[in-house]
Amino acid sequence: VAGGPPGSPDMDGDRYVEIWNVVFMQFNRAPSGQMHPLPKPSVDTGMGLERIAAVMQGVCSNYDTDIFVHLKQAIAKLSSELDMNSPSIQVIADHIRSCSFLLADGVIPSNEGRGYVLRRIIRRAIRHGQKLSLPSPFMHQLVPAVIEKMGDAYPYLKDKKKLIQDFLKQEEEQFIRTIHQGLKLLQESMASCQNRLLPGDVVFKLYDTYGFPVDLTADAAREAGYQIDMAGFEACMQAQRQQSQSNQQFQTEYLDLPTHLQACEFHGYQHSDVHSGVQSILSEGKPVQALQEGQSGILILAQTPFYAESGGQVGDEGKIFGPQGEFVVTDTQRKGELILHMGYVALGSIQEQELVHAKVDEKRRQAIRLNHTATHILHAALRDMFGESVSQKGSLVTADRSRFDFSFNRGLSREELNQLEQWVNARVRENAPVQTELLSLEKAQEKGAIALFGEKYGEEVRVLSMGEFSQELCGGTHATRTGDIGFFKVLSEASIASGVRRMEFVTGQYALKTVQEQNQLVADVAQALKTSPEQLEERIQQTQQQMQNLQQQLQQFEKKIMLQQARDWVAKSPASFLLQRVDEYDVKSLRVLSDLLKDLKPEWMIILYSIQADNIHVMVSVPKALQVQAGSAADWVKILCPRGGGRPDFAQGGGPLPEDLEQKISLIKDKLSVFA
Repeated sequence: VAGGPPGSPDMDGDRYVEIWNVVFMQFNRAPSGQMHPLPKPSVDTGMGLERIAAVMQGVCSNYDTDIFVHLKQAIAKLSSELDMNSPSIQVIADHIRSCSFLLADGVIPSNEGRGYVLRRIIRRAIRHGQKLSLPSPFMHQLVPAVIEKMGDAYPYLKDKKKLIQDFLKQEEEQFIRTIHQGLKLLQESMASCQNRLLPGDVVFKLYDTYGFPVDLTADAAREAGYQIDMAGFEACMQAQRQQSQSNQQFQTEYLDLPTHLQACEFHGYQHSDVHSGVQSILSEGKPVQALQEGQSGILILAQTPFYAESGGQVGDEGKIFGPQGEFVVTDTQRKGELILHMGYVALGSIQEQELVHAKVDEKRRQAIRLNHTATHILHAALRDMFGESVSQKGSLVTADRSRFDFSFNRGLSREELNQLEQWVNARVRENAPVQTELLSLEKAQEKGAIALFGEKYGEEVRVLSMGEFSQELCGGTHATRTGDIGFFKVLSEASIASGVRRMEFVTGQYALKTVQEQNQLVADVAQALKTSPEQLEERIQQTQQQMQNLQQQLQQFEKKIMLQQARDWVAKSPASFLLQRVDEYDVKSLRVLSDLLKDLKPEWMIILYSIQADNIHVMVSVPKALQVQAGSAADWVKILCPRGGGRPDFAQGGGPLPEDLEQKISLIKDKLSVFA
């Protein structure tokens, strides 16, 4: 194997491979480029496990170790013409392993964060599969090979096999559809190019919006005789990076907090009001001594009953009463170990170091408690009904409603939603105690408590338990018993991303109000249809049938009018063609009219166009006998609008109304004159 030791002229060869390195971390590079010494310099050591495996197995590459050989053989079985040393095979082998573990760990493909990384990995593997002409979809077929080799060491891979395969198959099928959509946009863009150079912004749109790989765009453009503007593409990419960095800097911008502040003690689990001293006051992000009536700012207390927004639960609202004033808390946030009470002075003033009385809006908090507890019950219901592969992907717990995002690759039927509501309300009626305990993270996981993937937990965690059906890590505020919820009602369920569903629901008085409003709506509709709520469904079906019958009668009547109009046009036409503007008809009616005219005069060339607002729609029929002389119907459509197509004998198109419509109509008349 060629290559020399590190530092030698031929060190780039593969003869020597680094299997261990040591990194001395001494400085922090600021955004300005300046290097600042770290307060605690350290040494990081890292060993390449797969490289050690290659050495121990006596092979020259990670991809020749036992795991990868097994995966490459599985890939080779999908095609009999594959080179086992192909870089594309190595990419697919590496990526199918990565994707399997990411999906098993709860990451799902999306357009942001770790989900976007997973999606890029999947799509890169698919692209290499296309290079090898593998049958599509193919990635889900490789999952058994991963599990066969690694499932004993990682048993949860076996448990999540179906989930992994379902997501990979769905993602690959979706990407194939995306490629088809991207190719359509690419073809339209190339058709409008004047200098056979595809603009960089188009390449970027294909990449950013459609997930269309740049190399695929370049290949497709090259085959059509075009080049791509890589400089323009890179400029768009750089602009997006700068925007992303700007957004990140805005999000991570910190307040000018005094360094002497002590951690704020949270007493909100036990109390809704406490007395405390004001540690610090901020106005426009800067420390101040006091806030006057009408001024907005932030109060930092020594202890507080206010819950800071976290884990999907919104921050508490309420009031803070001082000796000389009243501060209205409109939101509560956390910054490190400090709890920030955001709001304004409604009366008098609030001074630093004053003793104040902090009081949470208890009615609002109680509603939030019910919704948060219901969120945990809903999570348990989904896992019980659809399996433990269902996992929470996000939530928002407010006073009047909550939403819960979860991993699932299809929508729920009406019957399933009814079953879900029954499951949750059954747990509510059990009136099970809602209990919490502090445990080490390891102990909590041993007890089976569910932890959210991606969340950061300390050494000690708060475990929330309800009966025998729910045990999760959670730091939020909750009901005392499940019966406090009273009633649970689903409002909606829909997709928000590939493989992620969102359910919105209400509880307690808000759930009761929702049902009452729905009942009132049913009563109002029944009254309008002159029937009872019990017979409403039957009356609606009768009304729909009546409307359908009337619609059919109307269509027949309109068709008779069209036929008479068509006969009049044919009778008045001095030539064997017809060019007619018909603004009173929509596209569907225009097609009916075109068919009627063809039935009356099959040997005629017929051009109909309709103008609606600022758009035009065109339909053209060219009989076979005239196609050699007149050309195809699509050629005539394109005179009036650039978008359109069809068969040689019939074509249609639509688009923005051309500014030179009169000139185009005159051109058509001149071209038709030869058939007069």
